[in-house]
Amino acid sequence: MKGRPLVLDPNARSATKGEPAFVAKPKGAPVYHGFPIIEESETDGWRYGAITAYEGVSSENQGDGFVIAPDGSRAGVVWDTNGGDFTVICPPERGRWGVFGVRFPKAVSSKRDLIHNFRAVLPQLKAQFDRFQKNG
Repeated sequence: MKGRPLVLDPNARSATKGEPAFVAKPKGAPVYHGFPIIEESETDGWRYGAITAYEGVSSENQGDGFVIAPDGSRAGVVWDTNGGDFTVICPPERGRWGVFGVRFPKAVSSKRDLIHNFRAVLPQLKAQFDRFQKNG
């Protein structure tokens, strides 16, 4: 994947002055701290957080983000419009219930596109979360 611009949460607190919050997470901050949560994506208690830029970019076919389950736990999302349907990239580890590759149905060039795609893959993410909860 080529390098993509990051989108940062301007309100996220950094533990070290002058460093971005995702690099210098405060003690106890969750994984993916420093990246924005797209509140408009909320669906059945689930939310999407963006890592790569989604607005002011050309039509993107790849990117990164994360999902927040209703219980507040998080997992990474690596999305691609041409990839496989669903893959496990990283198994669960401390602080997150995995990193998953998903196929978005369409390219992203706006928040609306991002939310549409998140909702399209949410059933797969929910199923993976359920497996984690049962085996966790």
